Amino acid sequence: MAGYVSEAVIRRLPGYYRHLCELEAKGVEQISSQELGRQMHLIPSQIRQDINCFGGFGRKGYGYNVASLREHIGEILGLDTMHSVIIIGAGSIGSALANYPDFHKDSFDILALFDIDPALVGTKIGGAPVYSMDELDAFLAAHHVDIAVLCVPKQAAQSVLNRLETGGVNAVWNFAPVDLQHETECSIVENVHLSDSLRVLSYKMAHPEKEPTKE
Repeated sequence: MAGYVSEAVIRRLPGYYRHLCELEAKGVEQISSQELGRQMHLIPSQIRQDINCFGGFGRKGYGYNVASLREHIGEILGLDTMHSVIIIGAGSIGSALANYPDFHKDSFDILALFDIDPALVGTKIGGAPVYSMDELDAFLAAHHVDIAVLCVPKQAAQSVLNRLETGGVNAVWNFAPVDLQHETECSIVENVHLSDSLRVLSYKMAHPEKEPTKE
């Protein structure tokens, strides 16, 4: 495993993994960096450089073995280990995530959802039970949770994050429209702003002549 790896390389790894999974499902056994670059709209040398950050997985004149490279990148992404997940907020976004069929396939096991709505407590979404927010602390004390997904209003997000950190959850996927500040050095917070992606799309529509460079 390499030492320092740039954020840009890390952000591209899931794309490699996804494309390789699709190729493997189609029965493709090998692929060159040129062909993978064409499919992903990346420069072939960028692909080789990214993959070489973690060791040499290809052969000159042959390219990459699709199944082997997919497995290696899955290990790099930590997908060879099952991660336990809870979702805070069982509204539209939380419910959609709980019902997403590929989470378990990608080694993410949703244990439970939590919500303040009494009408939702005691039900199941995507096969996972919904608990009251009042039960969160006790649940964290009784279960090991790797990742918490925050789908709560902006004003509640930071206080919920603080409860999660106190309960031993060190990785948070935050869908609340606010950049959260984690209090412990071992905590990891990935802030997801859905509106930012839509605004990027709006920019590209407004400036079709400006093709962004791949970094």
